Amino acid sequence: MIRAVLFDLDNTLTDFMKMKDGAIRAAVEAMIDMGLTLDPDAAHARLYAIYEREGIEYQRVFDQLLRDLYGELRPDILAAGIMGYRRARDSRLVLYPHVKSTLVELLRRGLRLAVISDAPSLQAWQRLHHLSLQHMFEHVITFDDTGERKPAPAPFRRAMELLGLPADALLMVGDWPERDMRGAQALGIRTVFARYGDTWGAQRCAPGCSGADFEVDDIGELLGIVDGLNRQGPGGGGGGEPEGPVGGARDPGSGAGGARRRA
Repeated sequence: MIRAVLFDLDNTLTDFMKMKDGAIRAAVEAMIDMGLTLDPDAAHARLYAIYEREGIEYQRVFDQLLRDLYGELRPDILAAGIMGYRRARDSRLVLYPHVKSTLVELLRRGLRLAVISDAPSLQAWQRLHHLSLQHMFEHVITFDDTGERKPAPAPFRRAMELLGLPADALLMVGDWPERDMRGAQALGIRTVFARYGDTWGAQRCAPGCSGADFEVDDIGELLGIVDGLNRQGPGGGGGGEPEGPVGGARDPGSGAGGARRRA
């Protein structure tokens, strides 16, 4: 019996990388307008090289770029970059289709919801507030809570402790096979790969290669998976394939395929 669903945040509930790239490009244009001596492509590449080295959540990326270029901060250029980034971020940070309705349907079914994110706590909560999801989740476990990132077992164990539930009562939904799927499966938690959030697409993971128990092209398909597993009884074994989405979380004409179960 599935009693709680764990969600990754970025690229599972919201298209974080699309937002990030759009915000970076807007920041670059604003900095160039204030005198940054790089063309847009070069500035974009250098900023992502810093993120590659320091992590995608690094908060001093513009400072570092300016110090690398000029040996000092340029407050006029820095301010332009920060404000350009913030304006673009706020307009681009949106939910994937059917996220809100799917979360509401899961709550109506009596399931408990939690987030497991590698983001710092403040940034994770800022995104949840911006997306109006701050009251949806019983627990939000971030890097700051355990000091470890997925696939380390600590974030998943922390979720189990806070929820007071065993691994076989949980379902993990995420977009990163090597972190979200492997980490959860190592503790016996069943997994759903959010193919729609797989940033690298076929270059990283062809259909079926995620190793997850299920794969979905639309988060609304999660409802059918949960309903199917819970019809099978406490062990989740036996029975037929879970049916497709129920409860109206998907538009009939959305064109998304049904959930795929790993053989």
